[in-house]
Amino acid sequence: MSQSGSPLFFTEKEVATHCSKESCWVLKGTRVYDVSSFLRRHPGGEALILRRAGRDISPELEGPPHRHSENARRWMEQYYIGELVERDSPEYYTETLRQRGSGRGSSEAEDELGISKCSKVDDETDLVDWRKPLAWQVGHLGEKYDAWVHQPVDRPIRLFESDFFEANTKTAWYMVPAVWMPLVIYLCWYSYSLLAQGSTKLFLTSELSIPIHKYSFPFIFMLGMFMWSFIEYCIHRFLFHMRPPAHNYYLITLHFLLHGQHHKSPFDGSRLVFPPGIASIMIGAFYLILRQLLPEGLGVSLFVGGLCGYVVYDMIHYYLHYGSPSKGSYLYGLKAYHVKHHFEHQRAGFGITTTFWDYPFNTVIPEQTF
Repeated sequence: MSQSGSPLFFTEKEVATHCSKESCWVLKGTRVYDVSSFLRRHPGGEALILRRAGRDISPELEGPPHRHSENARRWMEQYYIGELVERDSPEYYTETLRQRGSGRGSSEAEDELGISKCSKVDDETDLVDWRKPLAWQVGHLGEKYDAWVHQPVDRPIRLFESDFFEANTKTAWYMVPAVWMPLVIYLCWYSYSLLAQGSTKLFLTSELSIPIHKYSFPFIFMLGMFMWSFIEYCIHRFLFHMRPPAHNYYLITLHFLLHGQHHKSPFDGSRLVFPPGIASIMIGAFYLILRQLLPEGLGVSLFVGGLCGYVVYDMIHYYLHYGSPSKGSYLYGLKAYHVKHHFEHQRAGFGITTTFWDYPFNTVIPEQTF
């Protein structure tokens, strides 16, 4: 789109030249889209789009094997840049040449005209003012909030007016292992040392107990990671995907701050992992519960496994949004599954590191949808 809002016009030959990672255009009928910034985010991998660069992808959107969801189609409109025309058409000469400017290179014209920018999407018709922080706006959406928050956009979100509060809602992915992995390593040594003393016992009754040997530490650690996968599922399903009452401004705002903002802007890279300060509340509670219920050596061993599971979860979640796993790999399947959760099945597919818990709780996403 040009800065004036009128569409640009391109010939089929021009569109066909944009078939690289740096500049990848596709067609949907006569509509032209610059999907360069979406390549690595596509759940099927960037190669799948590059093979179709410069061509009409309408058959792929309709399927088989997958008929793309309405949200996926709506998402694509953010990359719309113009229309396909014949080179000798009046529009091409009168409008396109005027907008691009005589004698300029195409890349220079694209930069000036803002091609492949998504900044105008939703600005005029959306329910919020994108020029202002969203935290205190969303609560007023009421019954419209649930549908609005599950219509994703490709743009960063600002939550607060204050630069201090805003900065504390953002976290670089590497901060998660940098903060928590040293603690994981220390607690592994500490819990193993406690078990090595040979005094840790799990009392079944006042007279019957089971000694916990130091060599059982790896199994307890893995059990802790498995426990985390269940906690991960429950938090995602019952807390992050609670449906706040339409009349409750504060619960809507809380939901948006916890998880709604991630569904509204799923590729905002600054908010794909938990800020350590907020995560420490949940982690501390998890530790205190285990310490109260179990002997120290056993409780800490379970806790450190769960903590490691949390770090793995956050890293996998970030990778599912920004990574390009090899086709056929475990992470490739997880990425496709998670994208389905964001774009069509927000009430299913709550597993992140594994889909295991979706099966017994009947929240598995059907395989044929996308």
